[in-house]
Amino acid sequence: MRGLDYKAIEALDAVLTTGSFERAAAKLFLSQSAVSQRIKQLEKFVAQPVLVRELPPRPTEIGKKLMGLYRRVQLMENELLPNLLNQESQMPMSVAIASNADSLATWLLPALESVMKQRNVEMSIYVDAEDRTIEKVKSGEVAGAVSSGAKPVSGCAADYLGRMDYVCVASPAFCQRYFADGVDTQSLNKAPSVSFNQYDNMHQQFLSQFFGLEDGGLRHQVASSEAFVKLALSGVAYCLMPKLQIEQELAQKTLINITPEYYLSYHIYWHHWQAESGILKEISQAIVDYARAVLEPA
Repeated sequence: MRGLDYKAIEALDAVLTTGSFERAAAKLFLSQSAVSQRIKQLEKFVAQPVLVRELPPRPTEIGKKLMGLYRRVQLMENELLPNLLNQESQMPMSVAIASNADSLATWLLPALESVMKQRNVEMSIYVDAEDRTIEKVKSGEVAGAVSSGAKPVSGCAADYLGRMDYVCVASPAFCQRYFADGVDTQSLNKAPSVSFNQYDNMHQQFLSQFFGLEDGGLRHQVASSEAFVKLALSGVAYCLMPKLQIEQELAQKTLINITPEYYLSYHIYWHHWQAESGILKEISQAIVDYARAVLEPA
């Protein structure tokens, strides 16, 4: 059986990463017709389209799978070739991972610090909701992801990292303005809050679980964990934040836990390829070791 033509998959990758056939051709030092022909041959081999021809082009489902395979092959080659040739690689190894914003804002970068300093690695970190990052592992876009999902995808392992506790906080001035008579359904309906984006249902889950509210008052959307802290400190809104992120503010009482009896907890996992070695294995080990040291246990 004839195998995949990786030059054709390389052409597909170039089109998707550059956003056009013309730029892909320039990147590969080929004519535009040659790039188009390689992709047509690939589509003939798999008997279906591998990309949607629009501006910019985007991969079909089989195209995503081919990209995932291609990036895995690239990573393995980058690790294997220097050993085969008995020489140090001069090119940095590109590694993409996915994380939720709160992990990135608290423990993930310190976990990666040693590897990033000591190894010739080029990190790309994609940010998405903790229940959506695993989709990037499935599609092959990333080599690993921090996720709230416990079930590993095919060919991957899911290592338990720990528990992140989210507390509901506000500034003293905000509390005086909106919660002087306590935190209840009436005051929560009047107080402005903030959520990450349209996919973030954590705030609504908190209101529903502990106060029986289907919806609260005015709610801002700001896609930044660091901005959550600034908004809360400035008295603009109250919000749910990882306790790990605001320990100093809570100790200094610049932020107040307005519902100390209520909080949300999320268990998080590191999803990564089972057959990994070299830098990939070091990255996974660094993430697991550091997370388990700083996060709450099960």
